[in-house]
Amino acid sequence: MASLLITLLAIIIVIIGVSVFKWHAFISLTVATLFLAIFSGLSMDKIVSGIETGVGGALGHLVGILALGTILGKMMAESGAGVQVANFFVNKFGVKKLPWAMMLAGFIIGIPVFFEVGILIVLPLVISIHKTSKQNILLIALPAIAGLSIVHGLVPPHPGAIAAISIYNANMGKVLLYSLLIAIPAVIIAGPLFAKWVHKRVIPEGEPELIKINTATEKLPSTGLSFFIILLPVILMIFSSVAPYIGLPGGITKFFIFIGSPLIALLIACFAAFYFLGIRQGIDKNGIKKFTEECFLPVGSIIAIIGAGGGFKQILIDSGVGATIGDMSQNVHLSPLVLAFMIAGLIRIATGSATVALTTAAGIVAPIVQHMSGVNMELLVIVTGAGSLMFSHVNDAGFWMVKEYLGLSVKETFKTWTVLETILSFVAFGVALIVNMFI
Repeated sequence: MASLLITLLAIIIVIIGVSVFKWHAFISLTVATLFLAIFSGLSMDKIVSGIETGVGGALGHLVGILALGTILGKMMAESGAGVQVANFFVNKFGVKKLPWAMMLAGFIIGIPVFFEVGILIVLPLVISIHKTSKQNILLIALPAIAGLSIVHGLVPPHPGAIAAISIYNANMGKVLLYSLLIAIPAVIIAGPLFAKWVHKRVIPEGEPELIKINTATEKLPSTGLSFFIILLPVILMIFSSVAPYIGLPGGITKFFIFIGSPLIALLIACFAAFYFLGIRQGIDKNGIKKFTEECFLPVGSIIAIIGAGGGFKQILIDSGVGATIGDMSQNVHLSPLVLAFMIAGLIRIATGSATVALTTAAGIVAPIVQHMSGVNMELLVIVTGAGSLMFSHVNDAGFWMVKEYLGLSVKETFKTWTVLETILSFVAFGVALIVNMFI
C-alpha cells in the first residue's frame, strides 16, 4: 500500500505543478518522477539511469516523426491546401448538410496536423460560411472541431497515440485501422448530431474577431493535390500494414514496409509538400526554410513532455510499483481497458493536457499488462487516448482557443466544447469495448 500511496502522491505532484504552480508539464513530470524514485527506495545511480533509459525509450523513434508531422501541418496551413479540402466538402454536400461536410473536413484535415494547427486551417472557412449563411456558428464549427479533436486523441501519427503505441508496444498499423473505425461513430454523435441539438439552445452573444479570412483563392492549390498531400502519409502507412498479407514478392513487401514506416512516410509527404504546396505555389526556398524553422518551437515542448512521461514510466517499472498495481488490479478483476480510460481521464481533468494524461496513464498501465494475457494492446492505446479527451475546461489550452476563435463566453464554451470533448471520450471508449468483445 505504501508504494501505491507514493504513486498517488507523485501523480498529485504532476497535477499541482501544472495547475497550481503553472510549471511546464515537463518540469512537473520530472519532479514527480524524482519524488517517486526517491521515496520508492531506488539508489541514486539507478534513479539517473532509469530516467535516462525511460526518456530514451520513449523518444528514440519519436523525435523525427513529431518534427516531420509538424512541418507537414505547417505547409498545409500556409499553402491553403487545408482550406481547399474543406471547400470540397462544402460544395459536395451543400448548405443544408454543412455540419456533415465540416465534420468530414475536420476529420481529414486533422489526420496529419496538430489540433491547434487544424483549428487555424478550418476556422477561416467556418467563419466565412457563418458570415454569408447567417447560421449559428456552432452548427458549422462544432462538427469540424470534433473531427479535429478525435483524430488528435486517437489516430497516429499524432504524438499522444504514437507515445502510447511505443509505451504499450502496440502495432502501429492495427492502431491506425481500429482508431479510424472507432472514431467514426464518436465524431458523428459529438459532431453533427450534438451540434444540431445544441445550436438551438446556445446562441453565442459575441462574434469571432481573431481570424482574418483569406480571399486569395486563386493562389490555393488544387483540391486533388490538397487531398493527395494530406492523405499521402496515411496511405503509405496503410500499404505498409497490408503488404505482408497480399502475396507480393519479398523485396516489394520490404519496400512497402519501409516507405510506410511513420518516419519515412512523413518524410516523403514533407518533400511532396515542399514541392507541390511550396515551390509550385510560388513559395521560394527561403520561405520553405522559414516555415520549417517555425515548427521546432512547438514540437520541442511536446518532445520534452513525452520524454518526461517515458522517464516516469521507467521509474514505475524499476520501483516495482507497476507490479503492485498489477497484482491489485488482477485481484479486483478490473479490466485494463477500463483502468487505462479512468486514469487518463482523471489526469486529463486535473492537468488539462491530453498528452500528459495519455503518456502518464500509459506509463502506469503498461507495467500492469506486461505479464497479462488476452489484452489487446491496440485497443488499450485507443481507450487511453479516449480518456485523455474528456472534460476539457479552463486548464486546457484547447478550451481557450475554441473560446477566443469562435467569440464565445466561458459559459458558452463549457456548454459546447467541454460537452463535445466528453461525448467524444465516452463514445470512443464504449465502441472500443464493443470491438474488444469481437476481437
